[in-house]
Amino acid sequence: MRRARIVRGWVIWLILCSAPAVALDFRAVADPVAILYDAPSAKSGKLYVVNKGYPLEVVVTVEGWVKVRDANGSFAWVESKQLTDKRTVMVKVPTAQVRQKPDDNAPIAFQAQQSVLLELVDVSGGWLQVRHRDGGTGFVKAQQVWGA
Repeated sequence: MRRARIVRGWVIWLILCSAPAVALDFRAVADPVAILYDAPSAKSGKLYVVNKGYPLEVVVTVEGWVKVRDANGSFAWVESKQLTDKRTVMVKVPTAQVRQKPDDNAPIAFQAQQSVLLELVDVSGGWLQVRHRDGGTGFVKAQQVWGA
């Protein structure tokens, strides 16, 4: 009986995880560095660290801990106090063309290399309005970045 409940629980969990998400919830790392763990406890195994501004997809929140997915698709746990609601995106293509307007034919405002972090200002359809830490602003296609 107990085994059947466990199996049923796993089946439900797998179905929920495979269902398409309507809206993804992303947060950025607030601290200079954040340690990601394999379980929701500071006593659990440390997996890796990420720097301030790194965008993480929120999977679930449990008592001060957040299960997240990173740009590589890996899952880990981070203390919720280390995250901010301020949104960032990370360039996932070799070079992203950031344009002056949300249009493929608009002039290029600047280019951002792979792994560069950009502040997310606004979302406009398939385009994201972003700001570089050096002050440059523009629009990038959502498919070119992680975190939106």
